[in-house]
Amino acid sequence: MLIDPTPDTEITLSFNDQRAVVSPWGASLRRYFMVEANGNENDILWGYSGGGHKKGGQGDVLIPFPGRIAEGRYSFDGQDFQLDRNDKEGPNAIHGFVRTLPWKTHHADSHCAEFDVRLDAESYGRRGYPFSLAIRVTYSLDSQGLSCGFAVQNAGGQAAPAGVGFHPYFTVGTSLVDEAEAKIPGAGYLEFNERLAPTGTIVSAVGTDWDFRDYRLIGSRHFNHCFVQLERDVEGVATASLRDVGSGRVIDIVMDHSFSAVVVYTGDAIADSPRRALAIEPMTCATDAFNHPEWGLKRLLPGETFAGRYMVRYRLDPAGC
Repeated sequence: MLIDPTPDTEITLSFNDQRAVVSPWGASLRRYFMVEANGNENDILWGYSGGGHKKGGQGDVLIPFPGRIAEGRYSFDGQDFQLDRNDKEGPNAIHGFVRTLPWKTHHADSHCAEFDVRLDAESYGRRGYPFSLAIRVTYSLDSQGLSCGFAVQNAGGQAAPAGVGFHPYFTVGTSLVDEAEAKIPGAGYLEFNERLAPTGTIVSAVGTDWDFRDYRLIGSRHFNHCFVQLERDVEGVATASLRDVGSGRVIDIVMDHSFSAVVVYTGDAIADSPRRALAIEPMTCATDAFNHPEWGLKRLLPGETFAGRYMVRYRLDPAGC
């Protein structure tokens, strides 16, 4: 097993015509593609290879908080805390701690890889998070597609706030995301201020220009939205999709009941590669849930484990061709 990974360490998973490239550096998802009969590679994710080539959070794991925490401040169980304000867009904390850490490879075979990391209260207390978590992320390929599972255990002696998110970018082969259609299951979204921190208001998307509960062309819209009030099927599953009507390519992002929010971002601020792909980010809580626990923040008791999974499914829709 890989004990001392570097930012360039990568593992390739394979199942039939599917390939996924993952890394114990940040437990990142770096590529997901299909190998066609002629040998061409059909990318499902806008990905990268080598740690120095990542752009815009591609494939990052976001724990113990996804999205931004306004001013990096929050209160929990009557105590006030100050996180590192590491957001280039404003004086906020963003996306947790684990995406730049070396994880241990717990298991790896041809179609599955499991990575572990631990956050210790003693080390991260100085950075505003005095709680201990044992974290595992699992990637696997099977006949259904790519699955990404997580398990977060409170390894400390006091209750801990926790949220989980993932940051994949998707492409259906269009040169810009403007030409693709999206379907997002959120009936509402958070109102952000000029510093991209939530104001505390949830805005209804229903009947507005941001109502994407049915397929709509992305066009020139600038998405940087945290959608909530997710619509689900009878099994509690919420599904977001991206499709190209011309080619019939469709990508479904299938989120289980653990996910209560999804961030959608057109990548406009990414240098050299704006609007190349659409970030559809499954999140177990909304942005700034540390200050709005009713938005899905998990309060983990000592020894308690929070687990969930999302899946990426690629398909061709002949009706769209």
